[in-house]
Amino acid sequence: MQLKPGAAAEYQRRHADIWPALSAALHEAGIRDYSIFLDEASGRLFAVQKRLPGYTAAVLPTLPVVQRWWAYMADLMDTNPDHSPVVQELRRVFHAD
Repeated sequence: MQLKPGAAAEYQRRHADIWPALSAALHEAGIRDYSIFLDEASGRLFAVQKRLPGYTAAVLPTLPVVQRWWAYMADLMDTNPDHSPVVQELRRVFHAD
């Protein structure tokens, strides 16, 4: 994902006050470990979610609370017409357990 210039502090502030309904939706999707990292030099965000076995996050984009969050964050980052963040998929080049 890509932040707009000068938006890093506000992005972090809004996430510090994440809505309880959004946290609940993430929890219901089996997400127990979710981190977002920022490359300060480029404004690129990298998100990592770990989910419990047997869960999926596929329903999240259809939830009204997620759609409201996207609209709330749209002024800070590059978004698609539906306000979802523009996401660039990354290819894993290494993994170890």
